[in-house]
Amino acid sequence: MDPSATHLTGKLLIAMPDMADPRFAKSVIYICAHSDEGAMGLIVNKPQLQISFTDLLDQMQLPHTAATPDIRVHTGGPVETARGFVLHSTEYTSGQGTLEVGGGIGMTATMDVLEDIAAGRGPAQAMLALGYAGWGAGQLEQEILQNGWLTCDPRDDIIFGRTNGDKWSSALKSLGIDPLLLSATAGHA
Repeated sequence: MDPSATHLTGKLLIAMPDMADPRFAKSVIYICAHSDEGAMGLIVNKPQLQISFTDLLDQMQLPHTAATPDIRVHTGGPVETARGFVLHSTEYTSGQGTLEVGGGIGMTATMDVLEDIAAGRGPAQAMLALGYAGWGAGQLEQEILQNGWLTCDPRDDIIFGRTNGDKWSSALKSLGIDPLLLSATAGHA
């Protein structure tokens, strides 16, 4: 199948073992939007170790309680790293705008989702990412053709799970690929 003809919105990208860019080494990225104009996604397996959700709420001067869920803060990508994006289950929609990506996943980038999560009115499943990964027109398709990425269908345990260290290998295993046997070299017929 020609990767340039594939619509990747709602899919997972899995970095190949020889990913040259260290920011994306062993990354799993959920693609929120993909068109002829480019693509945008969020890394779902690189937690921010320096900041917790409640720390972020404090910095933004948003109220929270001891019952506020402890959602993990992730590095979503190298673009606009001060901007937050919440991937979540679609039983929740923001009054200010939620992008329904598909497959039961939505993305909200407005302050009200953080307020709702802090108050216990948020989505049943959520992960917060600071920054995003972006590609210009044709760039992602070219990276796929150059053996930089594999794609697979999303799974909630990969997107929302707390075992970030296992998400890359779990995504590969969902394709029937043993990460230990994966070659970094490509072949084209």
